[in-house]
Amino acid sequence: MAAVWGAFVVSQTSLSSKHHSPSSSPTMLLGTRAFPMNNKTARGLIRCELSSSSVSALQQLKKSAIDRYTKERSSIVVIGLSIHTTPLEMREKLAIPVAEWPQAISELCALNHIEEAAVLSTCNRMEIYVLALSQHRGVREVTQWMSKRSGILVSDICHHWFLLYNKDATQHLFEVSAGLDSLVLGEGQILSQVKQVKEKLRNGFGMVIPGLFEKAITAGKRARAETGIASGAVSVSSAAVELALTKLPPGSSSSATMLVVGEGKMGKLVIKHLVAKERVAAIQEEMIPSGVEIVYKPLDEMLACAGEANVIFTSTASETPLFLKEHVEALPLPGAARLFVDISVPRNVFFFFFFFS
Repeated sequence: MAAVWGAFVVSQTSLSSKHHSPSSSPTMLLGTRAFPMNNKTARGLIRCELSSSSVSALQQLKKSAIDRYTKERSSIVVIGLSIHTTPLEMREKLAIPVAEWPQAISELCALNHIEEAAVLSTCNRMEIYVLALSQHRGVREVTQWMSKRSGILVSDICHHWFLLYNKDATQHLFEVSAGLDSLVLGEGQILSQVKQVKEKLRNGFGMVIPGLFEKAITAGKRARAETGIASGAVSVSSAAVELALTKLPPGSSSSATMLVVGEGKMGKLVIKHLVAKERVAAIQEEMIPSGVEIVYKPLDEMLACAGEANVIFTSTASETPLFLKEHVEALPLPGAARLFVDISVPRNVFFFFFFFS
């Protein structure tokens, strides 16, 4: 037996720093014996004698205090803000360019309660998928990270977000991949974006989240192959072309000059749909008997080209506006009308539409 002086008593149900009376004590893991009052016991010290079983119990207690999350299973969590729940002004501040996804994933995985992470940031959604050691702590840490990065208050993020866990989070990603959660039902571009996330996760960011995205890609492909969801489906780019053509004055669409700023995926889709409708596409395009030849101009000629165009589509990844009010006011007046269609997030134009007569 080893005699130990201590200012606390450990029972089966609690660890107390209060003075303890042997007569009122439950069955003790640490045995106590009453001693005559002296200077030490008068100050609240209790002499305890440890048995071998008591030492084992203390070790278990210490271990459980250090490893307090062992009984809580890791959870798949999605923290999302989409076109269905969040205004554009917030989504453009939260947006993360594709080139910055790996850095964002690394920062998320460095949070105390996050094991794995993935970022799906598109024009219509900002969703973060994580494998969290603790649901509540993980969500709090990710939300604080989003707030710090975007400058948006945590309370504002929480007002517009949606939170899904485990089975619901998995189902949501499958629906996103299949185009069921898109602005344009069944659109195919979101599947390509989910594939982009999977590619970014190749560099050792865990197994659960990459596996989840792999399954989501399979689900998205099956949905399109085995159902009619993709039949006649359009994308945001094609919808933008259709909208622009309907906004032009009657009879002017056949002669309108069109400018596309941005040669990424969305810009190329705009060009594709303009070509399909036999309209002038890209920054400058010449119609020739064998097809369409697209001539690209550098971005520093953008304003000069915009001065010659009736319709300007913007779809770049620029984090600052390309067209400000003073730029537009300085352009020469077009013959009929000038229309800006901005399908970028963050926005490239300070308004969505401009009409000038």
